[in-house]
Amino acid sequence: MDRFEDHCWKDIVDEELLEIYRHYKRDTYIGDRPALLAIDLYNLVYEGGALPVREVVKQFPSACGEYAWNAIEPTKRLFAAARALGLPVIYTRGETRPDARPGRVRATNRQEKKKAPDGMEIYEAFRPEPGDLVIHKQRASGFYGTPLAANLTMLGVNSLIVCGESTSGCVRASVVDAYSNGFHTTVVEECVFDRSPLSHKVSLFDLHHKYADVMHLDEVLERMKELPARRGL
Repeated sequence: MDRFEDHCWKDIVDEELLEIYRHYKRDTYIGDRPALLAIDLYNLVYEGGALPVREVVKQFPSACGEYAWNAIEPTKRLFAAARALGLPVIYTRGETRPDARPGRVRATNRQEKKKAPDGMEIYEAFRPEPGDLVIHKQRASGFYGTPLAANLTMLGVNSLIVCGESTSGCVRASVVDAYSNGFHTTVVEECVFDRSPLSHKVSLFDLHHKYADVMHLDEVLERMKELPARRGL
């Protein structure tokens, strides 16, 4: 298994498919002026604790169970590295303001129960700090109908380092739109998660070969050491 394909999908992707996709093989990297984009790390996905998803979704349909909780510590390491460098930290979260959200506009077609009042608040382990940017969105992509691209341009950002959830939903949609808007994107494998391991793996495989560089956390942290600190943004 070569380094480019040494990822979580290697147990479901056979040699024939790898041969079909060999033309996408390339060197992976993080951009020289990145921002950290944290997608939908809100309370709802952690409800019910670190149990199997099939158990927690009975009561909490928006939860990601053990997969969300397993990503907490890796994501905290990524946040710490980004903040140490002074990189812009940007969050997306669902729109909850009554005067901004038409009743039928949702990010997905999942049938939802009534949410806790603080369900869309960013989870305490990743709470925004002064100077961070929070993007409210109505659809899956953090770019669709939001000022995200304009803010990235104003910040002098040319690339994104992505964490969050769900891999097959809002992460995928945001990464595809980032590519379409001209931003190089790195997806940190250990810091994204989904309710379905199969959807997670297939989505990362597709994103890696077409729209983004999927990289392991340790490699991303090593590459970040090469970046100059950014202050006063």
